[in-house]
Amino acid sequence: MSPALKADDLTIHYEGRAFRYSFSVSSPGLVAVTGPSGAGKSTLFQILSGFATPETGTLRFGEQDLTDLPPGKRPVTLVFQDHNLFAHLDVFTNVALGLAPDLRLGAGQKEAVEAALDRVGLGGFSKRMPEALSGGEKQRVAFARALVRKRPLLLLDEPFASLDPDLRLSMGSLLLDMVRDGNMLALMISHDRTEVRRFADHVIAIEDGKVTYCGPTAAWYLPGEPPEPES
Repeated sequence: MSPALKADDLTIHYEGRAFRYSFSVSSPGLVAVTGPSGAGKSTLFQILSGFATPETGTLRFGEQDLTDLPPGKRPVTLVFQDHNLFAHLDVFTNVALGLAPDLRLGAGQKEAVEAALDRVGLGGFSKRMPEALSGGEKQRVAFARALVRKRPLLLLDEPFASLDPDLRLSMGSLLLDMVRDGNMLALMISHDRTEVRRFADHVIAIEDGKVTYCGPTAAWYLPGEPPEPES
């Protein structure tokens, strides 16, 4: 694997605080972005997705310079913690929005939506409304929408925070399959140490507005915690 996402001295000031990010991660794979609340994880995601502009530094994805690209031009899909589903639209339409905001779909695009729903275990759910779905099913709809977009960089903001332990495990496994099958690079904000160790290939740890660790999950440990024993 070669470095795919590289942040070189990205800096930004927000609410009187300074944030600085430098790291390089490879694709495909799942990278956990972790650290204390308020450390700068969400600010990093704002920069990666294009909703915040760094004051200095560069951001590259492969050969593409993302530093000044607007959100719509970036090869990025963002999955929110609250799933970001439209309550008045059925499952099919919520997923189809990932392909065409005007919902003018060709036959091939309609097939792609149904295929994505099948892929996440929601075959036959097309006409259901969000209010009729469980938390895990809503998350699957959000994943299906990410799949149809076919963008190589996936950002997930604590996607499993509202799910019970069993659902977190099953959804984490589904996410891993999506990343591997789709040849994606996924960055996932998580505060759950067990979740990070179970699913992430690499870790970006952020503290007080800067990256303090970027590397393999097996070599990452919290302050005062001994390294993982070698198996």
